[in-house]
Amino acid sequence: MFRGLVPAAGLIATDRRYFGTMSGTSIDFLAELAWRGLLFQQTDGVAVALASSRVAGYCGFDPTADSLHAGNLVAIMALVHLQRAGHRPVALVGGGTGLIGDPSGKSAERSLRTREEIDANVAAIRAQLARVLDFDGPHGALLVDNGDWLRELRLLDFLRDTGKHFTVNYMLQKDSVSSRMASESGISFTEFSYMLLQAHDFAELHRRHGVTLQVGGSDQWGNITAGTTLVRKLHGIEAHGVTLPLMTTAAGTKFGKSEAGAVWLDAARTTPYAFHQFFLQSDDRDVGRWLRTFTLLDRATIEALDATTQSAPEQREAQRVLAREVTTLIHGADAARTAEELAVLLFRKGDPATLSDDALAALAREVPFTSVTAADDGTLDVLALFTATGLTESKGAARRLLQQGGLTINGGKLSPADTSLRTDRLLRGGHLLLRKGARDYGLVRVIP
Repeated sequence: MFRGLVPAAGLIATDRRYFGTMSGTSIDFLAELAWRGLLFQQTDGVAVALASSRVAGYCGFDPTADSLHAGNLVAIMALVHLQRAGHRPVALVGGGTGLIGDPSGKSAERSLRTREEIDANVAAIRAQLARVLDFDGPHGALLVDNGDWLRELRLLDFLRDTGKHFTVNYMLQKDSVSSRMASESGISFTEFSYMLLQAHDFAELHRRHGVTLQVGGSDQWGNITAGTTLVRKLHGIEAHGVTLPLMTTAAGTKFGKSEAGAVWLDAARTTPYAFHQFFLQSDDRDVGRWLRTFTLLDRATIEALDATTQSAPEQREAQRVLAREVTTLIHGADAARTAEELAVLLFRKGDPATLSDDALAALAREVPFTSVTAADDGTLDVLALFTATGLTESKGAARRLLQQGGLTINGGKLSPADTSLRTDRLLRGGHLLLRKGARDYGLVRVIP
């Protein structure tokens, strides 16, 4: 059994990873996936293999962007469960296959990336995976880049050692190929060869690290079974595959998308607050499923939250727990607390005076922000403040809203006479929180 793994009953965030104790017994990997709704397909014999010995299992991550996104969390959590079950997870970053592009689930050819782009993306993804998996100790998780062997692979050697084990008929039967063959755009030989490269990865991972299991999305089934076939032919052992369902929302949209686009794990692409908001705003029909998928909360806790969603949906307790847990996993406990502070302030009209320095700094990234200098007499022009932040188009528009009672500063509604403000009313750090109407906010820092 590995040291320093996580208990089945909940999330503990330390050093931005899941840790804990196993209480002397491991979870059953397949059973855990099943009750969480994460088990889609499995090869024959995988349950016996997992029960009889410690297994090394891998999942691949595509480096065509410099960040993973929320949709990748399904596969990441599968590796977390594999590690909690006492097995060794291997996270494979495609520094080699990323130069080709996987046709699975794609209706058209991908745009090819340069080696420099792929290398930068691989480095960024490595750092993101290291937040979640435990890489410590002799039995910790592994991070592997298939560019280490694919970029040096000679074409004739590849054709003789790998290509000869697959017929074209076999490859055409796979959904990832047949669906593209039937499409208007067709499939290039480059992407047609991807299946063989992924199979080669499986065989190479077995040779280097004893890997006998691959985990992936249900659209990867053809690639996975090609890999198990090659491992059997080259190494004479049985390899296995487990697939996970592709995640969609109750409304039928692809999971991990928001109105602004993909929800990224990189804080520079999607801020921790926006990331928290994505999960906080989850539909009542989705939240129970997402708690099972994206957290390590135990079954009893999740079922209790399900019951709360049914009996008191207006409380949105399950959504708050989900957002806190997943934000803690990806961005750390401090970022999760800050995101919650902002959510309370912006949507539940909390007291701005209680905002921490971290929350104010985060707020400056989420709402219109500007810096101003007070007049010589220590006063600020209120109408100019709303115009400077862009909350109003002009001082005249600000004046009309002021007369209608539609402007607020630091939580206090302004009267028509409040056209100037003394600087003794500032929040910590010299800030003023402006609000126009019910939901439009701005932040001003008064420079001393």
